[in-house]
Amino acid sequence: MSARRQPPSLPALRMNPMNSIYLPSRRAIALAVSTALLAAGLAGCGEATSAAPQAAASAASAAAPADPLVVQPSPTLAQRVKDAKVSEAPVSEPLEVVGRIDFNEQTLARIGAAVTGRITELYALPGQNVRAGEALAQLHSAELAAAQLALLKANAQREQAAKAVERARTLLASDVIGSAELQRRENELAVAEVEQRAAADTLRVMGVSPKAHAGGVINSTSSIVSTLNGVLVERRVNRGQVVQPAEGLFTVADLSTVWVVAQVPESEVGRVRAGQKVRVSVPSNGVEPIEGQLVWVADTVNPETRTVTVRTELPNPKRQLKPAMLATMAIEPLPVPRLVVPTSAVVREENADHVYVRQGTSNAYRLTRVQLGDEAGGVRVVKDGLRGGETIAAEGGFHLNNERKRAEME
Repeated sequence: MSARRQPPSLPALRMNPMNSIYLPSRRAIALAVSTALLAAGLAGCGEATSAAPQAAASAASAAAPADPLVVQPSPTLAQRVKDAKVSEAPVSEPLEVVGRIDFNEQTLARIGAAVTGRITELYALPGQNVRAGEALAQLHSAELAAAQLALLKANAQREQAAKAVERARTLLASDVIGSAELQRRENELAVAEVEQRAAADTLRVMGVSPKAHAGGVINSTSSIVSTLNGVLVERRVNRGQVVQPAEGLFTVADLSTVWVVAQVPESEVGRVRAGQKVRVSVPSNGVEPIEGQLVWVADTVNPETRTVTVRTELPNPKRQLKPAMLATMAIEPLPVPRLVVPTSAVVREENADHVYVRQGTSNAYRLTRVQLGDEAGGVRVVKDGLRGGETIAAEGGFHLNNERKRAEME
């Protein structure tokens, strides 16, 4: 029997001697099974590959968390929220500058000797209350004695010249002398009177009344007296010291009012005018802030510090404000347009200021951090975080913040 020729695609068969049927060999069976499994595996991989992007996208979508800063209020909560636009408004933002307490120059006297001399007595101590005309010290002056002697000589010469004119007039009436002699003696009298007035004025400058020497007595002692009622705040002389008229020996001040002087930066001087309200705080002695107003703004700029001096005057009935004390002057400057938000819209979170900004046309709000200035008139100036035109929760931000925290906890 001749062997049958098989197609090339079929595995070779062998004859079974028992039943004369051709069966595939073990190798052929294994090859067929491997081919079927490989085809099934490739088909399964194709389906898995096409489904992988959709599964990954679904997983990523499920894993992406919502923005924790965004709040979607319920209808009940939305009724408690009131919106407002962020816009500019004229604001008188307080301007704080460092100043100092100073003497009121209108009630301050620096007193010195009117004549050169040596101090012989001191009558007042620093801190003592003195009155106008009260003696502070006494000195001995040879210059004063010389001025008094000059006045006495001028008085004598004037009297002698006056008597000479009277005699000349009598002699002229008797036709003993001519009119020229009378005119000469009258000129001498006029000169004597001028010298007398000059000597008297010299004594007045020295603080001595010319009438005190009408009897011809010369006194070389002079008193240094206070020129106003106040407190002796400084004494710069000792007994036995020789002093000159140009020296300041005593300082007397009336401390019932004081000045507060401060320096305003050149960049801020355009917002300052005389008459504006100020609040002065003195931290050193716990005095409550005192209200006042600017009485003077300097017309020049200090070229070294680039500042302008301003001044206010304050009452000081209890003497709590002491000259040279440091003070803080808060000036209420002229209003300027600034970007502001209502104070009620500010939410304090993590030691920073925030506001809730509405997201587009939706009913959602997002917690936004901002940098704000101090409160002025119920609003706060925006320094950073907003550009203007945004819609924010002007009221109800506290409730929105509580809702956001509750959602985070859940």
